[in-house]
Amino acid sequence: MTSLQILVVDDEPAIRQILAASLGRAGHAVELAGGGQEALGRLAKGDIDLVLCDINMPDLSGIEVVRQARAASIDATFIMITAYSSLDTAIEAMKAGAFDYMIKPLRTEEIVQRLVQVADLRGLRAENRILRSLVASGDEDAFQPASAAMRAVERLVSKVAPTDSTVLLTGESGTGKGVVAKLVHQHSERAAGPFIPVNCGAIPENLIESEFFGHLKGAFTGADRARKGLFLEADRGTLFLDEIGELPLALQVKLLHVLESKEVRPVGGEQVRRTNARIVAATNRDLRERVAEGKFREDLFFRLSAFQIEVPPLRARREDVAGLLDFLLARTGKRLGIHRKLSLDPDALEALLAHDWPGNVREVENVLGRAAILAEDGRISLADLPAGITPVSALPGADAPTALAGSLRDQVRRFEQSVIHRAIAEAGGDRRAAARNLGIGLSSLYRKLEDTETGASAERDSAAGVDSPAGAPS
Repeated sequence: MTSLQILVVDDEPAIRQILAASLGRAGHAVELAGGGQEALGRLAKGDIDLVLCDINMPDLSGIEVVRQARAASIDATFIMITAYSSLDTAIEAMKAGAFDYMIKPLRTEEIVQRLVQVADLRGLRAENRILRSLVASGDEDAFQPASAAMRAVERLVSKVAPTDSTVLLTGESGTGKGVVAKLVHQHSERAAGPFIPVNCGAIPENLIESEFFGHLKGAFTGADRARKGLFLEADRGTLFLDEIGELPLALQVKLLHVLESKEVRPVGGEQVRRTNARIVAATNRDLRERVAEGKFREDLFFRLSAFQIEVPPLRARREDVAGLLDFLLARTGKRLGIHRKLSLDPDALEALLAHDWPGNVREVENVLGRAAILAEDGRISLADLPAGITPVSALPGADAPTALAGSLRDQVRRFEQSVIHRAIAEAGGDRRAAARNLGIGLSSLYRKLEDTETGASAERDSAAGVDSPAGAPS
């Protein structure tokens, strides 16, 4: 059962102590309040899951505590404690917003059973929020790969998923580590629980601790409400820590502590909370190298890499490219709101199959997205693909039978054009990287591309019998 943060509210010290002992033995974190005002002060921090509240108290009745808590939008579940003589009052408390009531004398077994119901209810609410966010983000079925390399990955996933082992996914950016992480979750006994992905490199450093471990209301400037934190949101499920290599050293220490103790302490809080979240981490960095540089803790690396899976780059599993193109082409049309069916011309397909895809699956998505927008009638041609994708043999002037024809200047221009386009292709379409590889500035590369296009236009005009404008180079 999920551990709950419980507040026991009763003006009788003996009842408070007995309840605290019973609830603590059941694995819950318990705090005590001797009256209604004290309870409201503690509830204002926003981190209490459940309140066991007596109805008849001298300073403030339990019904009034419920009303004020609801008016302040405090998300805590109330179970009222009453005697037979005040049963009508308990029903009144439920109308005010209480979840249930229990009649004195209280039995431990009954209390534990009610807590199971509350934990299940709160967990269901959290899962519904996650499901709604997944539906809103358009989460879809994953591509089914055919390559031997990915079948080996799937075999490792099938072995480790049923366990509670921490998993470290490594590989280049864009290879689909997030998809593999979701497979680990879906094939585990936690599949019915939440899957919470978080990009460690995208959270501002001053907010990471709060995002991970939660915070109380008023814990820092801007904390206008309490937050559970990712570890508690992923309770009984999987927390996917993408780009784990970007985590600051100070947070690495705290993450290691959580992995070892299974406890978190929210920012501004004193009570620790138990968490039962499985950790799957991913990185495109060499963590051993980061350890050697003093940028990643060695003990955390060993803790995370208990079971490591290397996700191969797309160029190492070319058998997957054709199927991936079909899969992403259909998804791209839906994502961009293109209602006609998208297809690839044979020469465009040939170019895409021949490409090395240094940006992996993410690059495929970007290229198809751009091409789909440019395509006429949904049919993607070679001309719709970026220059870095187009084979050099298909570029103007490259390996053409007339490549040696014309003046020396024309031949040099065509050769230079071929070299530049080849460099762009080898750099995956990154013109800045191509310029760096060629040993020229980016502005020089653009100027040379413009010169070659101007020269090619002049050649076409000459072949058509059109004179160059006055003053133009001949």
